[in-house]
Amino acid sequence: MKQRVRAVLITPKNTMLAMRRIRPGIPDYWVLPGGGVEADDESLEAALLREVWEEIAGRAEITGLLYTVESNGEQQFVYLARIMEWNFDERSGPEFSRDDRGEYWLEEIQLSAEGLDAIDLKPEVIAVELRKALNDGRLAASVSIES
Repeated sequence: MKQRVRAVLITPKNTMLAMRRIRPGIPDYWVLPGGGVEADDESLEAALLREVWEEIAGRAEITGLLYTVESNGEQQFVYLARIMEWNFDERSGPEFSRDDRGEYWLEEIQLSAEGLDAIDLKPEVIAVELRKALNDGRLAASVSIES
């Protein structure tokens, strides 16, 4: 079964970093940073840290696993993480050099029900789990950032 990792990257401003995908003929949608686990990744967490570096040139601190999504022969592991610094201009992932992939824009999304309602986060099940974590306090407890 193919494995993928994604990160709910919480910033010091209590926002979440998400990739806005712009593709011709398709309404814009957002995805969490992440990607496929490679054979030489030592662990799921190592794959996630590699993907965060490739996609946003950021260093994340993983705080826990939020949710696992299984569908169509694929598992996606969605982690919670803190991130203090990133530089989208320094991204290096292979998807950014392909013209057929459309555009990618990194955006800060307010980490609230209203913020989630304002975007079309894919897959939808991740948005549902994020709303649950906001409502039951799991999200705040996992990623509080000391000032």
